[in-house]
Amino acid sequence: MKEKIKQTAGREKLEVFAPEFAHFNDDVLFGENWNNTDIDLKTRSIIVISVFMGRGLADSSLKYHLLTAKKHGVTKKEIAAIITHAAFYAGWPMAWAVFNMAKEVWAEDEPALTEKEAFQQQILFDIGDINPVNQYFTGDSYLSVVSDSQVTCFNVTFEPGCRNFWHTHHAKRGGGQMLICVGGEGWYQEWGKEPVKMTPGTVVHIPAEVKHWHGASDSSWFAHLAFEIDGEEMSNEWQEPVDEETYAKVNALV
Repeated sequence: MKEKIKQTAGREKLEVFAPEFAHFNDDVLFGENWNNTDIDLKTRSIIVISVFMGRGLADSSLKYHLLTAKKHGVTKKEIAAIITHAAFYAGWPMAWAVFNMAKEVWAEDEPALTEKEAFQQQILFDIGDINPVNQYFTGDSYLSVVSDSQVTCFNVTFEPGCRNFWHTHHAKRGGGQMLICVGGEGWYQEWGKEPVKMTPGTVVHIPAEVKHWHGASDSSWFAHLAFEIDGEEMSNEWQEPVDEETYAKVNALV
């Protein structure tokens, strides 16, 4: 998962003088509220900056939140639009003050995000590095470990057009796999059956001994969690690639 927000300023500056306030600041405001995943970090930063402007606060705390907003993916173009929009409600002098801060924070032109970086900002789980079994994929895929104890789980990300080869999860008993789409758009298909479109929230259960493939659509990045189901004498057999004709037919579906 992405790194959690961790704040220590409260204890560093006020632990002796106001330990309860330091606790609320570091553990509740930042430790709990900022790490609540109901709203992404980029959106939280935009909300805080807007509230600061509305209250006429343009001090070092706002500078901190501008820096945080940049860290969370707010671009120079976006912060300019945010401040301009808020100016109509918070006042023109306030906007000038915030722009002077923002110009320092976004002093250098930022390189445009790659498609991979842009997709990373859309999903909760890290994309990770090139998949160690990428030789069994058409196109590039990426892998990161979500859990390696109790239940084994990986986040697998596919670039547009990427799909894995036909393969089968073998097991003497139990086994198989469960997939949960966490971003983008992709496909799952069992041998001899119609494909299943996968969008965020789609869950696919794959029994052992079923030949299948899964991957991105031809126009979208795609990420899913892959849960390994416990079983006996489990193994994975990679088979032939999904041919272009089969893949083209799948993507022609509405």
